[in-house]
Amino acid sequence: MQFTLIMVYYFPQKWAISPQNQKKRAPECEESPSVAVFKGGVVGGPMPPMPSELKEALEQAQELIESGKPDDALDILRTTGWTAAKTNSQKVRVTSLASEAMITKGDLDMGNRRKHWQRAYKNYQQALKLESSNKDIRRSMNKLASMMDEQSISLGKGFQIFDDGNPTPAGLVAISVAIIIFLVGFKYAGAALEQPLEGTTVTLEVSYIHPDDPNSRIEGEIVIELYPDEAPKHVENFLYLVDNSLYDYTTFHRVIDGFMVQGGDIEMMDGGGGYAGKWYGYCNGQTLDSTGTPHTSESCRVEDWSVPGEHTNGLKHVPGALAAAHAGLNTDGSQFYIVPSDSTPSHLDWNEGKDCAAQGQSCHTVYGMVVSGMEHVDAMSEVDTPNSTPESDGSGDKPVHDVRLLTAYRS
Repeated sequence: MQFTLIMVYYFPQKWAISPQNQKKRAPECEESPSVAVFKGGVVGGPMPPMPSELKEALEQAQELIESGKPDDALDILRTTGWTAAKTNSQKVRVTSLASEAMITKGDLDMGNRRKHWQRAYKNYQQALKLESSNKDIRRSMNKLASMMDEQSISLGKGFQIFDDGNPTPAGLVAISVAIIIFLVGFKYAGAALEQPLEGTTVTLEVSYIHPDDPNSRIEGEIVIELYPDEAPKHVENFLYLVDNSLYDYTTFHRVIDGFMVQGGDIEMMDGGGGYAGKWYGYCNGQTLDSTGTPHTSESCRVEDWSVPGEHTNGLKHVPGALAAAHAGLNTDGSQFYIVPSDSTPSHLDWNEGKDCAAQGQSCHTVYGMVVSGMEHVDAMSEVDTPNSTPESDGSGDKPVHDVRLLTAYRS
């Protein structure tokens, strides 16, 4: 089966911010999908000049857009532009030019114009988060919004009943609920609406070099069903990060064949960061500070927000399981991993009597299951890493070629 998707060149806001404190790096070993957290400082000083490679990348991308080659422009912005950008202002330049490329792509690919323009609009929104006072970005975003309105295109993938004159899946649900309300009454309809997360699925659009063909970059979709009843906090946190586009264009930074593929570092993209999207009462795994005072969302740095473990929910590490990576008990954040078909890492499961805080023990929360796209999970788990090549010195599990999470959205 051939999978075709539209690549999203959006760059999360948090990439521009380095964490200010350090957590001890958890050992990266096959036995546990750890979160290795590095902490550095934000160094003040004069605004650095635009790097020459960034200037050249922007000029090349602009020329490619004008010549009708938006995909080539996006590739340059991704591989060179974003890496070379050092300041928020420079990142805004890259992100906004990516929006221009997506708009052009929508003009050339009219059948998928809605998707391209929605993602261009999302890029502009993220650019404004980086630089809220940028009037040029706001004008460009408003112009695009007007263009989308003329074409009856909604501004995003949020809740909407109709799009392009047709009911959306969410719209069909809303219409059905309205009928229930009308026929059954508010009492029973209200009870139905109390479970908004039930049956939620999320689609991950991924891109990777196929292990059997080093010249072929595959793009496909992995659909995951989430389990809000068994792991409500993890599902809520995951959906918050998905809905706010924080997973878009991150990477699967750690891959171990026969074990798991790990990604979701919204902060550093290398396994060194990734925090909870909401406050759950835990600051880097602790509810109390060194004086015994309870942590609050104000006293704890956002970069240290964590989700408490829900590993006693009975869900096991079977092929296709989606689970939370962490650096210790109750330090779950944005990072996650997926178990491939040839792996059943039961040592990560919780069992009665197991001390998850003990040295050498690890309990991880399973909160979802792949329902479509396991062929991509399996292929991703087999990509080349320094540890998988014959000349390997055993130095790491980072893929030789990026395994990319292009975008994630509710489906």
